[in-house]
Amino acid sequence: MPASDWNRATIEKFHAQRGLGIPPWGDHLLLLTTVGARSGKPSVTPVVYIRDGDRYAVMASMGGAPRNPNWYHNLVSNPVVGVEVQTDTFQARASVAEGAERERLFKLLGEVWPGFYDYEKKTKRVMPVVVLEPIAA
Repeated sequence: MPASDWNRATIEKFHAQRGLGIPPWGDHLLLLTTVGARSGKPSVTPVVYIRDGDRYAVMASMGGAPRNPNWYHNLVSNPVVGVEVQTDTFQARASVAEGAERERLFKLLGEVWPGFYDYEKKTKRVMPVVVLEPIAA
């Protein structure tokens, strides 16, 4: 199944199940809406997340591919993103975690989705961990 079909099916399942119990990620999947760096068009991507206080953290893993996913490049250019987590929808400001914070969040993400450890072994790049800080309404 092409990635776009897989994303579409996962997004439909997310909405049908109100973001809960989405196989194989359970309750740890959010929908991230970024604005295209070149196109200026919105794009929605399902990503595994963890909570970190009032913030959320996601991994730009792309399954351990040699390059970062498109959504990562989009949010670096346009850091205000949309987030759907379970039944909540809000805007957030994205930033890339560095150093000890990145390592701490990477470990927590790996506890939720151990596949991140396998992805890390497959690539020479450091997979970015992105922090999503909700913007007050």
